[in-house]
Amino acid sequence: MSIFTAPVLNYSLLAPILIVLAGAVLGVMIEAFASKAIRPVAQLSLTLGTLILAIAQVWRIRHQSSLTAAMGSVAIDGAAILMQGAVLVIAILGVLLIADQEQFTVLAAAVPGSEEERESLESGQKLTEVYPLTLFAVAGMLVFPVSNDLISLFVALEMLSLPLYLMAGLSRRRRLLSQEAALKYFLLGAFSSAFFLFGAAYLYGYSGSVSLAGIRDSVVGGSGNDVFFLIGIAFLSIGLLFKVGAVPFHAWTPDVYQGAPTPVTAFMAAATKVAAFGAMLRIFYTAFANAYWDWRPLMTVIAIITMLFGSFVAIAQRDIKRMLAYSSIAHAGFLLAGVIALNKAGLDASIFYLFAYGIATVGAFAIVTLVRDSTGEVTDLKRWAGLGKRSPFAASLFATFLLAFAGIPLTSGFIGKFSIFSAAYESGNKAIVVVGVLSSAIAAYFYIRVIVLMFFTDPADDGTSVVIPSMLTRITVIAAFIITIFLGVFPAPLLNFITSLAYFIR
Repeated sequence: MSIFTAPVLNYSLLAPILIVLAGAVLGVMIEAFASKAIRPVAQLSLTLGTLILAIAQVWRIRHQSSLTAAMGSVAIDGAAILMQGAVLVIAILGVLLIADQEQFTVLAAAVPGSEEERESLESGQKLTEVYPLTLFAVAGMLVFPVSNDLISLFVALEMLSLPLYLMAGLSRRRRLLSQEAALKYFLLGAFSSAFFLFGAAYLYGYSGSVSLAGIRDSVVGGSGNDVFFLIGIAFLSIGLLFKVGAVPFHAWTPDVYQGAPTPVTAFMAAATKVAAFGAMLRIFYTAFANAYWDWRPLMTVIAIITMLFGSFVAIAQRDIKRMLAYSSIAHAGFLLAGVIALNKAGLDASIFYLFAYGIATVGAFAIVTLVRDSTGEVTDLKRWAGLGKRSPFAASLFATFLLAFAGIPLTSGFIGKFSIFSAAYESGNKAIVVVGVLSSAIAAYFYIRVIVLMFFTDPADDGTSVVIPSMLTRITVIAAFIITIFLGVFPAPLLNFITSLAYFIR
């Protein structure tokens, strides 16, 4: 007769996750019972308050570590704290952008172009369900980098993915494109989850354990079937590489980035990368560290192809959101260099890069939301010509974010790329450094091409204009700009903070 053992949880260490989950549940309750008039303010206040309170809890536990916070399923350590903090900061900026409800349809279930949709748009109502969906996604993103076994990893993966599938289909305009993006993201995400589960099953067959510590012990002891281990690594990696948009698992990225509402694209592009790379760093730096020579060659090839593919294909793009999507693919390749480095410098550089890239990404997409005509957002690059003359403020900020993506000095992107390439060089991965520098040079071409188009081309009389941003969008853009420049000019405080805190417990 088996005896049920009550779980022992450390609520203090789990506080950031629990607070966000509680906020999400309260958001659902507001949707169910609050009047439509007070929902927008109530949901925004609740969401921002939840995220700020969660950041305060992350700061409180920053020097604590534990493998027993949730009976071995969660690892709280310095790297986990940093990843959670980055996700929460990016989420706050993303929520401020999402609060500009101009981007969202009112009735997502309505058939595009139908009378029902027209009436819902004319009603003046706002879509407030997006706030609890965002909090549920953030909760999954907080669990993903701290998961210490394969079951927790899968649960966190689904928790962060399912709300994003829904949010990608909520665009107010270009409804069919948005719904197509949501469907593609869902179907391909389901396939990647299946691969992840398949890999988890093989790793369990190899080690007899679903915990990262148990898998590591089997790797060190060499007690399992190596074929099972290699298949397990391969399929588990497919699930993770899909989330970060690495080649050849990138097919969803440009379509979803283009079709989803731009605030959702900003949040998804920035925060999901932090969470997914956080999980990937933990897995490869702990469970798979002693099998370095088994997975390094293939991961190196994937990183190189991802950098080159993202940089070359971005040149041919004529849509600003698709260009930024392929840019994000190239950045996934740069970040894989930090995973492959497998050293302390690689971990530090990856965390800094993820935060810096995430902030600049939110800022760049925030500017995209401001360029509109009578039908809505303008993403055709040709119609961005002369933007610097229409709105020097918006064009200058967008140019700053593009220069950060290119890795130009005095921006956070330069510090991030220099740090991650230095870590790769220290680990002996010279091929990745050479290809990374080459890819950065290629990427700089299409970033600077957009800057030239904005500032050195006469604007056409095509109805394109830059709207005056709302206060919340203005806060997002200015905060992203300040952080991007500050981290490029004075990176030492954050780098030192990361270096002192970033570690994985085993």
